[in-house]
Amino acid sequence: MSIAPSTTCHLRNSIEAARFVISQIPDGGLFAGKTWLISPEPFPLSARLAAEIEHLGHHLYLFLKAADLLYRRSCKGTAPAWVATLLDAGKPPDVVAAGRERILTDRIPQIIRPDLILGEESFAVSEIDSLPGGIGLTAWLNKTYSSLGFEIIGGPLGMIESFAHLLDNGDIYVSKESSDYRPEMEWIADEIGRAFNRRAPKILDEQTPIEELFCKTIYRFFELFDLPNIPQWPALWARAHEREIWLTPEPKAFLEEKLWLAFLHLHPLREFWTRELGARHFERLKKAIPRAWVVDPTPLPYNAELPDLGIRDFAELADFSQKDRAFALKISGFSPLAWGSRGVIIGQDSSQVQWSVALERALSDFPAHPWILQRFARSKLVTHPYFDKESGRIELMQGRVRLCPYFFVEDNASHLRGILAAIVPADKKLLHGMSEAILAPCTIVS
Repeated sequence: MSIAPSTTCHLRNSIEAARFVISQIPDGGLFAGKTWLISPEPFPLSARLAAEIEHLGHHLYLFLKAADLLYRRSCKGTAPAWVATLLDAGKPPDVVAAGRERILTDRIPQIIRPDLILGEESFAVSEIDSLPGGIGLTAWLNKTYSSLGFEIIGGPLGMIESFAHLLDNGDIYVSKESSDYRPEMEWIADEIGRAFNRRAPKILDEQTPIEELFCKTIYRFFELFDLPNIPQWPALWARAHEREIWLTPEPKAFLEEKLWLAFLHLHPLREFWTRELGARHFERLKKAIPRAWVVDPTPLPYNAELPDLGIRDFAELADFSQKDRAFALKISGFSPLAWGSRGVIIGQDSSQVQWSVALERALSDFPAHPWILQRFARSKLVTHPYFDKESGRIELMQGRVRLCPYFFVEDNASHLRGILAAIVPADKKLLHGMSEAILAPCTIVS
């Protein structure tokens, strides 16, 4: 993919540019009931950092393929049994069985979106999402800021074209649980219809008559823990199992676990990762993904300790000082708390009591709902402009940045089609989209 350097904005008046962006917001918005701060310009990345992010897509593609292989070998007994045991914990038998179906062998998600915390020199991967929100929003941002004359990473239509290619004349199922994201999916569906002069993908939901569901492809925009609330699921899966439709992402709940962030660093798996990823990709991923641990209460031998923590029991973390609690505690998956930062606790941002309670819950949830502990990635401070609606002026925010690149898997390779930047006020340790955050696409500066 060729990414051109940024050009001068055609609209030199920043207020005029911001007002243009605001004027392009669809009548129904892009997120149900949610707003964000509008910037008159995209977020700048150096050419070196942009190239590093683009290369990350290939590393993550290989990682997911290797993770899928490791799980399957674990199920067969040719890899450690505890891998599948942990990944399947707390899941209904039908969900486990669906993920193990032979027809899904070697299938990995077609969209890979990591969350990257922007540091002083590079970035840290805090999550790998294969069912991400923000697809329509990022596509809209790319198109809108491209109209202002900026050279946006992914171009004005890259997100739209790749999503259309993935759908292949199919439709999008958005569940009630995911309804906050329905407006952005409606927008990109309409854009696909306009861009390709064809029928726009339909937005399907729990109310859609079952006979209208069996198109060629269905994009699954619902979590697998939500299956009891999807009345058409048995029929959908039966058709997918018979290869009468293609359901994507495939129902592989084991691939949607944050446990993989910890598995990457486990010594017993080092030989597997080195062999399947190659030493260079393995070392690059270990550098990009901060050290993480499965929060497992199993007692250790008297002469053992948790690697790189210097303690024998995760409960000992409760006695760490606030300065030493540079960790994020996250529920791994298959839970309503596992997305949207609902199940994330930052040690340094919590009181001693809050931190202790969170640790107790994580330990008591094991093994049905495993949690991971991950080193907290330090983020650098940046300054970026935004439009203040009250004053009508351009103001500057000092904030911290989360970057969300969208990689589409096409022809057995990853392709970067856009990067969403969320610039969050500097006093926020949890870098997530919020009404006080600036959301913008990314460009390259020299």
